[in-house]
Amino acid sequence: MFDLSGKVAVVTGASSGLGKQMAKAFARQGANLAILARRFERLEEFAAEITKEFPKVKVLPVKCDVTSTESINDAAAKVEKEFGRVDILLNCAGSSKDKGVLEMADDEWDFTIATDETSVFKMTRAFGNIMKKAGKGRIINIASMYGLVGNTEIPTIAYHASKGAVVNFTRAVAAELATSGITCNAICPGYFYTELTTAVLDTPRFQEFAKQTVPMERYGQPGELDAAAVFLASDEASYVTGVILPVDGGYTCV
Repeated sequence: MFDLSGKVAVVTGASSGLGKQMAKAFARQGANLAILARRFERLEEFAAEITKEFPKVKVLPVKCDVTSTESINDAAAKVEKEFGRVDILLNCAGSSKDKGVLEMADDEWDFTIATDETSVFKMTRAFGNIMKKAGKGRIINIASMYGLVGNTEIPTIAYHASKGAVVNFTRAVAAELATSGITCNAICPGYFYTELTTAVLDTPRFQEFAKQTVPMERYGQPGELDAAAVFLASDEASYVTGVILPVDGGYTCV
């Protein structure tokens, strides 16, 4: 089960963090990859790493700014030309300006919404149209447990808003594309180490906060999102759509 051999998986935010981890998980299951990010040098390094570890997997690094319609459309054209189709889209790229609702400036709000919410729409539109030609596909959006709840430790109103939007965007896309053979689901990660989160997660105060609020009393470990992504990308998940799956150590269950 869960063999992705011969599938074509497009992963945004693939130059670091969770995107890189889940792209490797797809490669481990045999999928060919189109890895997208702004930092092309990192993509080339990652592509070489994948090729060395999984020689049968074809990897196409594509420079892409997910806030730019032109950049996304160019990337979609390159991927379709190279592979002829797209089977899996993992929307993982994101960033955030962390401020509370009373302090956040317009440009900080706009940046976060554009990067974490609007980009998911633009990627889904571009690559979903490629999937529709084949009559099948898997769209997986990386939201956040912060898209399901508020929090009392970090003032990050735009991030909450954008990820909450991704959650309901996922449901709406799932309903709209259900008869096109395309599923759309979301994963809501809890606290995982990435370039953006390490500085906060390593502080004693936040470690104590997590211990008190996460039932498992720990952060997520590398690889603990992989099974969710692989399952939702697989043929076996053909009747699973519109699902919002927290992978958060129990944070949202209490």
